[in-house]
Amino acid sequence: MITLQQLRVLLAIREAGSLTRAADALQYGVPTVTHHLRGLEAHLGTQLVVRDRLGARLTELGAHFADEVAPVLTRIARAERSVAELRDAGTVTLRVGSFSSMGSRLIPAAVSELQRRSNVRVEVVEAEPTEVVRMVRTGEVHAGLIYHVSTEPGFVGTDLVQRSLFSEPYRVLVGRESAWAAADVIDFAELGDTAWVCSRSDDEASDRVLRRVHQALGLPMRVLMRTDDLYMIHGLVAEGLGAALTTDAAVDADFDVVLRPAVQDLGERRVSFVTRRGPVPPAVGWLGEVFERATAELR
Repeated sequence: MITLQQLRVLLAIREAGSLTRAADALQYGVPTVTHHLRGLEAHLGTQLVVRDRLGARLTELGAHFADEVAPVLTRIARAERSVAELRDAGTVTLRVGSFSSMGSRLIPAAVSELQRRSNVRVEVVEAEPTEVVRMVRTGEVHAGLIYHVSTEPGFVGTDLVQRSLFSEPYRVLVGRESAWAAADVIDFAELGDTAWVCSRSDDEASDRVLRRVHQALGLPMRVLMRTDDLYMIHGLVAEGLGAALTTDAAVDADFDVVLRPAVQDLGERRVSFVTRRGPVPPAVGWLGEVFERATAELR
């Protein structure tokens, strides 16, 4: 039976030109190199190496066989490295929960860097922060990108580890051609019958902020449409049909919209990377490091 050691010895002799130098390259003793070479020649039934006072060289059949097996050893080495990388990463597929507006900005860069470090694949599950937290707790995802409003207590318990990435203020999204675009600051008390594009979930953070501000002012809140489609939100606002509450990172520059601060305190959206407390695959830690670098560059 042919062994990998025998093939590696043959290629090392071809490269080094002597059994002694081949032994040094492989960190074997010369007797070990000789043993593997003889075993290979016995298996093939032919002489593969000729030795003389100048060293060692492959016979014609030896050179032909070396040419045939060299690509095989290259593939085996590549496969060994791949398995080692996956082993060291601690997981083959890394599942990440994320809300759409931030995931699309951070995750592609993170995947690119992870692929340079290992062969870990990344699967993304889009969901609202409360659902992402639930999936992290149940193990459906390894980690998640979440956010909460600075004026409200966080909702991550002691069973999870939350790594803060960055904060950004909530602002009012209006059409570039609307009357409100000319204002330096928007006063909710003067918005009158302005309709709002809201989330399909009443639990969405920006909707909670809107309700809080309207209730504090004693004003009714008019809803134009409920949708979680960012393109739809931008399109409706760009057409002047309503306004939305969002942050700078969520704005799509392809639409004719602008952000304006408000007189009222709208708070900030605080984005975090969350994982389960305790041992996690190394790739999860790598991902957190990548997100921290990426958000630092965004800031």
